[in-house]
Amino acid sequence: MEEMITARCLTRRFRNVVAVDRLSLRVPDGAILALLGPNGAGKTTTVRMLAGLLAPSDGEATVAGRDVRTDPAGVRARVGLVTDTPGLYEQMTLPAYLDFFGALYGMPVAGRARRIDELISFFDLSEHRSERMTGFSKGMKQKVALARALLHEPSALFLDEPTAGLDPLGAKAVRDLIVGLKQANRSIILCTHDLDEAERLADEIAILRHGRIVASDAPGALRARASLDTVVSVELAEPCPNALAAVAGLDGVEDTTMLADSPLVAGGVLRYRTRRTPEVNPAVIAALVGAGARIVNVVSENRSLEDVYAMALSDPGTSGSSQDGAITSNGEVR
Repeated sequence: MEEMITARCLTRRFRNVVAVDRLSLRVPDGAILALLGPNGAGKTTTVRMLAGLLAPSDGEATVAGRDVRTDPAGVRARVGLVTDTPGLYEQMTLPAYLDFFGALYGMPVAGRARRIDELISFFDLSEHRSERMTGFSKGMKQKVALARALLHEPSALFLDEPTAGLDPLGAKAVRDLIVGLKQANRSIILCTHDLDEAERLADEIAILRHGRIVASDAPGALRARASLDTVVSVELAEPCPNALAAVAGLDGVEDTTMLADSPLVAGGVLRYRTRRTPEVNPAVIAALVGAGARIVNVVSENRSLEDVYAMALSDPGTSGSSQDGAITSNGEVR
């Protein structure tokens, strides 16, 4: 698969501060990489370098076949960027603003007019066409920034908190748009603090701390690597005195407990840990049924992405080194 975005040992220093430290990554065509990390971790600086807005201090990167060091203008012409604080020319109307940027991108007059109409309609801004943007809400301004980024149909997109300030329906529309762009073979780097959004959208997640990638992999692989244990909860329709004894001796079952019943769970919840759910869960269910239990529901829970994120940021031994194989030997995101 061709790689639309590549970086190797990308570094940016601001005097004595290293904002991005030898960061390497690869994003193939039609893939989404989510960058997670606290404020100051280096996410925005990384995106600004890859978008051709900020020159690297060291290292190299290419985007859409253009080198960010030697041809930043060529990079900017081929990417779309939404920053966390998009600056708009707020005294302009929306069509005039988008037309201005379309002209900068060299889009033909008729083509950009048609594209502007499509985007205004998509983002549900048609009734605001004649208004100056100074009166737009934060969510509306975010929609304008997204429309501007998509105007010239770029090959790669860099999105910094793209759903911030949007109502639930607007956020869903943007997420659907991101999925559609991926299916159209666009490459996307998504910076977000929304872990659920990252897990739903990204093919791969990279967690940054102090400008370095401390963990990276597919969302499911990250969760699995954080802990091999699965916590299983079995909800019972009515109390079963022999439930604990029936499963306590089964191979692969650990830390078995019975939670007190509640108004919502009349028979209580049997909970245990296991590393072999495909083998253990059927055996547990058979043992419980044999003991006379009536099972309402069975839920298996692995580590959440929130757990993985917290572990990656709290472990001092992960900075600059591989964490349980989450980073390859040369520090690149797989």
